[in-house]
Amino acid sequence: QVQLVESGGGLVQPGGSLRLSCAASGRIGDIYIMEWYRQAPGKQRELVASITTSGTTNYADSVKGRFTISRALIKNTVYLQMNSLKPEDTALYYCAVVPYGEERYWGQGTQVTVSS
Repeated sequence: QVQLVESGGGLVQPGGSLRLSCAASGRIGDIYIMEWYRQAPGKQRELVASITTSGTTNYADSVKGRFTISRALIKNTVYLQMNSLKPEDTALYYCAVVPYGEERYWGQGTQVTVSS
């Protein structure tokens, strides 16, 4: 069983920063992709960023240049550094992991609210 525990969400003013963390436990193997998604009220869940175990990253156009995804392989942990936050970044942020050849596992989500 794979479990994901997210932390780091909260309330921040526009232009501020937050760092999300997600720790994976269980049998995820040595090859996997870790992802951050977000879902705003009334909108579909969207992929924000992803990173492979080899370090290849991918970002949504809306966050390029502002968000940075990174990982600590030893800890099976992924981070999302979010800078220059905008009100439209407000959403429930989900961590996900896709072990090689397996289904996607989801975390419980952490709320990010950008408001003055």
